[in-house]
Amino acid sequence: MIIAIASQKGGVGKTSSSISLAAALAHKGKKVLLIDVDSQANSSKVLLHDYQSIPKEKTVYATILDRNPLSVHTTRVVNLDIVPSHILLSNTDVKLTTAIDHREARLKKELDIVKGNYDFVFIDCPPTLSWLTINAMTASDRVIVIVSPGYFELDSIVQISKTIKEVREYFNPQLELAGFLFTMSDPTVNSKTSLQILRQTYTRAVFHTVIPRNTDLRDAHFQKQDIFSFNPKSPAAQAYDKFIKELFNV
Repeated sequence: MIIAIASQKGGVGKTSSSISLAAALAHKGKKVLLIDVDSQANSSKVLLHDYQSIPKEKTVYATILDRNPLSVHTTRVVNLDIVPSHILLSNTDVKLTTAIDHREARLKKELDIVKGNYDFVFIDCPPTLSWLTINAMTASDRVIVIVSPGYFELDSIVQISKTIKEVREYFNPQLELAGFLFTMSDPTVNSKTSLQILRQTYTRAVFHTVIPRNTDLRDAHFQKQDIFSFNPKSPAAQAYDKFIKELFNV
């Protein structure tokens, strides 16, 4: 199963969720691949201790821009591999806008070759609706949309839902919305109201599991670890483990 982790807005826990879901399944013995197509490369920086020394030719940049095979790297987490990102991916839209040869399917073409080696593939999308996001969704079976508390965060759902619909119509008719995952939840009125509006508006599409705001996630990433390696008993780790059970029954 190939799953894109998406959000139109940054700072909502998208990358934390990508790392945590991939690591959770890897710790359960599943073979997992995480593909980082966010030019900020935060997933890559957390999971690869030597990330700064990796040339662009050994990243997903070479696949999407130069149409090279995926460059897969092992991480410090057993069973978890990663295809790292590169800062130059920020120029992708400019370069792909003038391309005419299946610019939406460059990631899918190479991922189809290696996906049989894994039980699960996660794609950490950029926090923008770009050709990178379209490549990720074209290559995926399902999309998890990350939503955090706030008016603008909820408003962004409309556009990303439209993008999923358009990708399904033009590039990937099998693409499904897995659902909306509410993250960074806390006891504030803003958080409670945001979740209430989300559930009322997208009743059947909102996951039951809610991910709490938890400083352990930030501390884990600062130590270049996933939350399960850092503190498996933390509220965040327990929530992501619960979500894995809800989503995959594992």
